[in-house]
Amino acid sequence: MKSNYFSGFCLNNEKELFCDYLIENDFTLSGFSYGAIKVFEEALNSDKRVDLIQLFSPAFFQTQNEKFIRMQLMFFKKDSKSYCENFLKNISYPSSVDVTKYFKEGSYEELETLLTYKWSKEKINELLEKGTKIEVYLGKEDKIIDSKKAYEFFKDFSTVYFMKKHGHILKGL
Repeated sequence: MKSNYFSGFCLNNEKELFCDYLIENDFTLSGFSYGAIKVFEEALNSDKRVDLIQLFSPAFFQTQNEKFIRMQLMFFKKDSKSYCENFLKNISYPSSVDVTKYFKEGSYEELETLLTYKWSKEKINELLEKGTKIEVYLGKEDKIIDSKKAYEFFKDFSTVYFMKKHGHILKGL
């Protein structure tokens, strides 16, 4: 495996934001938002031992309609700079954490992947059957994903930590 931590969309080296929750060892993979998708797929397709995956605010858009996804992609394509500035502001909410130092320009393809990714109950069960445990961390005040719908989806397969007064980067006021 290349890395044990996978970054979110438009971010790089933001792992320190999750140090309160992060378990670091050779058998744990962690990822934030878009990185949670990458972690899940890595663990599912790896022949190496993975005891635990930690999904911090996993990109969960499968309850959104096609129009929402098209609009997000259109806004990004039209003005990626403004889209990313707004995105960084929204991932920080409700905290005052400045995430601009972690900014790395994301691509249209990455955004499209995270918006259209479908979390599959069958794939999750396949991973659980391999002996991998799943932890999901969600903030109730998340402005990026619908954390309540994500909670409803993941609660039957994993340990879910649902944090009141916390947003997408799992920081509160």
